[in-house]
Amino acid sequence: MRTEFSLAQLADPAIAEADRILRACVHCGFCTATCPTYVLLGDELDSPRGRIYLIKDMLEADRPAGPEEAKHIDRCLSCLSCMTTCPSGVHYMHLVDHARAHIAETYRRPWHDRLLRTLLARTIPNPRLFRLASAAAALGKPLAPLLARAGFSRMAAMLRLAPAGLLPAPTPSGRVFPAEGPRRGRVGLLSGCVQRVLSPDINAAAIRVLTRHGFEVVLPKGEGCCGSVTHHMGDEDHALAAARANVTAFSAELDGAGLDAVVSTASGCGTTMKDYGFMLRTDPAFADRAARFSAKVRDVSEVLAGLETLRPVPVPALTVAYQAPCSLQHGQKVVRQPKEVLARLGFTVRDVPEGHLCCGSAGTYNILQPELSDRLRDRKIAHLEGLAPDVIAAGNVGCINQLASATAVPVVHPVELVDWATGGPPPAALARAASAVAPAATTAARAS
Repeated sequence: MRTEFSLAQLADPAIAEADRILRACVHCGFCTATCPTYVLLGDELDSPRGRIYLIKDMLEADRPAGPEEAKHIDRCLSCLSCMTTCPSGVHYMHLVDHARAHIAETYRRPWHDRLLRTLLARTIPNPRLFRLASAAAALGKPLAPLLARAGFSRMAAMLRLAPAGLLPAPTPSGRVFPAEGPRRGRVGLLSGCVQRVLSPDINAAAIRVLTRHGFEVVLPKGEGCCGSVTHHMGDEDHALAAARANVTAFSAELDGAGLDAVVSTASGCGTTMKDYGFMLRTDPAFADRAARFSAKVRDVSEVLAGLETLRPVPVPALTVAYQAPCSLQHGQKVVRQPKEVLARLGFTVRDVPEGHLCCGSAGTYNILQPELSDRLRDRKIAHLEGLAPDVIAAGNVGCINQLASATAVPVVHPVELVDWATGGPPPAALARAASAVAPAATTAARAS
């Protein structure tokens, strides 16, 4: 693609990077076939190629974003399926992130949109606030259908996705979990924000699995939200502040007792953390440390796949429908490892038709774009349930909650299944499903 940025514009590192990305695009359109919003809407402007043209025009003209740019770029899930498809290596992720930052800086959204985005950006990354907000939303869950019918779809989506009641207090950072038996390595674990509140069992399972297999696990003091939520809303100040905080926290361990890896159990967080080196490349105080940090980041499935042996114990033979989170398969290019680990432990793993398409969670997308999110979720659920699985596995807390909101099939993180199959407790979702089935079976037996 031909670009016409001025020399003065190209002096800005962000514009120079956008220019490099734009020039790689050859207009082939392969990306349209795998873009969820184009598949649903059939609008060129809701495809990666169409958004690239919008971004190019906006940045070259050095003009403020308008409602049209905001609408179509807001509809992008950042699923990055286009990057997997692209034969030219167009780094769409960095381009759309730049566009979102430009929109945040230059476009004044309607007041209600600004209010909702501010609420999400300030609440979600803070575990204590998020826990309190979730409890308040739980009280309003019965109002969700009424709000949806009244046209308040975003508010209805927030209430529908809220947990049923008050969640346990999040586990504090600054803890060390010793390895069982001979120590084979030492890893840092990101506890994060949303998962730490909504699904603390996931990190607990990861800690048990890792320590059981010889890893000392440390939750560095000061680690927290990875910055994904604000980053994908264009709020670069808060996103970069989160990145710096995590780089500082984990660098203290890297420089101290050392870390063999920085482990993430939320693939959206892992994708962002693997990009800290790029995000902080122009910050002289953090550039080198951020690059070193990013080079250490691993999804938990990558660590487990690297173990020569796992310590299996007998568990029921289950069929697992594995839904690869977009941030894992497209963002990190981690595809085979989660399935291989589960198969090694005796589970029957099924790939999902249209597995490359997003489930519609995408961070805050299921709140900010509820209609499109629901359509993608329902399409995904139809494919998943068509496999008749005993359990659905997905390696990102957003995907888990999105899918669990629309199916009776238990939805768990793969590491919970690995923990169970190597000596830990059964995943809570499986246990709840079993307890629900048992009374129904007893009632049916009595009736017969």
